Amino acid sequence: MATTDNEKSAKAGMTLRPNSENGPINRRLQKTSSLLTDLEKEDKRRDQDRPDSPSTTDIDHDVEARGVPLGQASTRASTITKKRGYIFMIFIVLTQLVQLFPYGAGVNGALTIGRAIGASDVQAAWIAASYPLTQGAFVLISGRLGSVYGHKFMLTLGGTWWVFWTLATAYGKNIIGISFMRALAGIGGGLMQPNSVALLGITFPPGKQRNIAFALFGAMAPVGAAGGGVIAGIFMQWTDWPWLFFFLGLLGLVVYGAAILAVPEDVPLDPNGKVDWIGAYLGVAGLILFNFVWNQAPAAGWDQPYIYVLLIVSVLHFAAFLLWEAKFASSPIMPLDIWKAPSFGPLMLTLVFAFMSVGIYVWYVAVFLQNIRGWDVVLEGCAFIPLAICGSGAAFIAAWLVPRMSAQVIIALGCIASATINILLATTPRHQTYWAMIFPAMIVTAFTIDLMFAASQIITSATVSKKHQGPAGSLISTLLTYCLSIGLGFAGTVEKYTNRGGTDLIRGYRSAAYFGIALAGTALIIDVLFVRMKKNTVEGWQGEDAENES
Repeated sequence: MATTDNEKSAKAGMTLRPNSENGPINRRLQKTSSLLTDLEKEDKRRDQDRPDSPSTTDIDHDVEARGVPLGQASTRASTITKKRGYIFMIFIVLTQLVQLFPYGAGVNGALTIGRAIGASDVQAAWIAASYPLTQGAFVLISGRLGSVYGHKFMLTLGGTWWVFWTLATAYGKNIIGISFMRALAGIGGGLMQPNSVALLGITFPPGKQRNIAFALFGAMAPVGAAGGGVIAGIFMQWTDWPWLFFFLGLLGLVVYGAAILAVPEDVPLDPNGKVDWIGAYLGVAGLILFNFVWNQAPAAGWDQPYIYVLLIVSVLHFAAFLLWEAKFASSPIMPLDIWKAPSFGPLMLTLVFAFMSVGIYVWYVAVFLQNIRGWDVVLEGCAFIPLAICGSGAAFIAAWLVPRMSAQVIIALGCIASATINILLATTPRHQTYWAMIFPAMIVTAFTIDLMFAASQIITSATVSKKHQGPAGSLISTLLTYCLSIGLGFAGTVEKYTNRGGTDLIRGYRSAAYFGIALAGTALIIDVLFVRMKKNTVEGWQGEDAENES
């Protein structure tokens, strides 16, 4: 009561002596009074929601006080300062950069490593394809694992696994061993990527800050691919190839360790939930087997019976996965609610064809420069530098376009860019300066994945509910990395049956590029006819998520 009288006296005093010096004091008193009122309301709500059990922890009280069921708790933007938020964003982005280095390193260094261990160029394609194969496959389930066990925990687990198997790759002695260990390292990347996306999506509400975060994250795709190629060129030109993987492993140890320290502790969205292990097996096994068949067939030949057997087994796994998820799974790893968003299905199909087209260009421009023009790995790595530079800017352009342009138009621009780069590759002469056609193709490549990935992530994160951020991020990330790998298998088959038994390499490469053009054209047609999404001008959480944040 005494405190109340003092407050009244203070306010009365300020009223009797209004002047310019007391103005700020009045405003501060008003803010303090408003804050006290808010705190009283918060305390009342805590008392109403708090269980009687004395064992309930303070963090549980805080979660419940925000109106969120304890089993659906998640990280909140309000739990970290603005400065801490930007530090967190930077390290998450760096995590994405480092875990993409092996993809670029595999593309640029595959032929050199393959020849060093006695593998053919066709077999060496596995060095490039094995990492994105498992990365894309395991992305499918890691979003759900993050919802149950915590996104930071899965980020930590994935980073540790990635570092171990990247270092182990340096001890590979043959094409099978190296490809197998790169595939195991890809699992770590698959565990990190969607949980990184989920941490960004959960921490930052829809709006400019989230768009910047996703733009930076998306920019790491071209920067990581190009940077990995440059790093591979440097190490393979002046050292033995194992030192490349020693360097990548130690770099990952430093960056992932810093990221783990920078990322705030998160409360799992569904700590009492279940993981659909049957669905996880069916989905991941189907993806791996299907990819293996298409990447192995160009090397082994389609006349091998086991190729057809594994292809049938992979298709049966896909069918069983869809049936299980639709009819029997109590906690599906890919909730069907995600597919209820407008045009979501056609958008995903568009991304499948477009991402495969980009993956075909990246691989075949690399082998074209090495085998047809005779470039060494350092010079070839430098050829991708324009992609890294322009890719960084393209990601921010995508974030700027999202609230100003409908999603299908942004995706269409990415599809057109995907077709353009393959047209330039398919028509470039055997002997021509780099600046005439390959250089502009590298610039245009920056506007393929960056536009499509950033736009699809931002739109998807704004249209699906907060509890489905992990699975939604998992799906798009699965499509990106998996299609970069599976596209090589499809194109490899086209190349093998058009290069006249390996005697006309450039004809096989150009045929693969024409196949990439067809894929990009198909993606563009699907986008124009079936994808309909409005401009995304959302700021802040909407609907149920907004209520949970209040």
